[in-house]
Order: sequence, then C-alpha cells, then structure tokens
Amino acid sequence: MNSQAKLLHLQAIQNLLAPYRYLYCVDLEATCDEVGENESPRSLKVVRDQMETIVFGLVVIDLESLDIVDEFQRFVRPQINPALTDFCKRLTSIQQSGVDGASTHEEIGDELRTFAARYPNAAWASWGDYDARQLERDAGFAACPSLLEGLPHFNARKWHAGLYDERPKSLKQTVESLGLVWLSTYHRGIDDARNVASIIKEMLG
Repeated sequence: MNSQAKLLHLQAIQNLLAPYRYLYCVDLEATCDEVGENESPRSLKVVRDQMETIVFGLVVIDLESLDIVDEFQRFVRPQINPALTDFCKRLTSIQQSGVDGASTHEEIGDELRTFAARYPNAAWASWGDYDARQLERDAGFAACPSLLEGLPHFNARKWHAGLYDERPKSLKQTVESLGLVWLSTYHRGIDDARNVASIIKEMLG
C-alpha cells in the first residue's frame, strides 16, 4: 500500500473514532470443545450455538492521549455447560475453579455498567467480529441486555488489514509483525485485550 492510500485509510479510522473519548478494547473467552487428532470420534460436549463467555477482558484507551487508563476483567459462570472441557482448559488456561465461584452474566453486567460510567462517550473494538456475536449470544441465554449494549462496535482486524494491505493474521502474528511485545498468555481475556489495545495504539499513533 502506498503512503497516500495508507494515510487516507488512517484518516477514515480517525473519523470513525472522532465522536468518542474512549475506546474499550475487548476480548472474550468462551466454553468450547474440539476433538483432538489423537482422539476417537465423539460428539462435541459444547456446540457453537451453546458457547458461553467464561472470561471478559476490557482495556480502556483514552483516545485523546492514546494512553491506557484502566482495565476490567471478570470470570463468568456458565449456565448451559458449567463443566469446562479439557480442550477449553488447555486452550484458555482457565481452570474449573476459576468459573465455579464466578458471577453470572447479569451480575457482571451491573459491575461493568458501574465501571463504564467512569469512561462515558465510548465505543468498543475487538479483533474480529466474534466477540460481538458472542455477547449477543450471551445476552440471549441470560435474557438480559448485552454487556456492551448500545455502544458502537469496530472490528480492529479489518482496520489493520486495510491499513497494512495484508491478509488477516492471528492476533499474536499481528503483534509480532508490528514489532510489538506480545503481552502474557494467549487466549486469556485481559491479556488478549491488552494486545488488541497495543495494536490499535500502534495504528493510531
């Protein structure tokens, strides 16, 4: 991508964010299952339509200074499939004890609204659209508003693809391709949210 095209794309992103003071960088982990290569064929214990968020991570960027000013992380107790699969525990490094004593989706929604009141005039972004779809799924299961109800959502992965004219990469590959330092544990809510924030700061800076 030539410098003029890159500048125009960056200006388009900046125009999208111009109405907002804060950007919430969000990453979720959810219940899941997968049959391993060495396993015998079996039915999945958790199907896609029944995935439930088990950890919610959020990092707040002040769009005026591009500083990270706060974080919010909570474990969420799943209702449909309360027992985490071995695959899920390996993927996320979250153990059963981490969710057994966690709050419900509705309780965390109350906590998050109190937290978000300190950072009004906000939008939120995630690496891809999965997190937005999962929040809507969670809200349907819990019969209550989505955790980020009413806030505009942006796909940071599309921003990156357009700005760097590259095929979509994983979050970790993108961090490394930008020469940034990978922060902590992959597939672990707040850590991935921090890495999303790092990428967005690099793009906007």
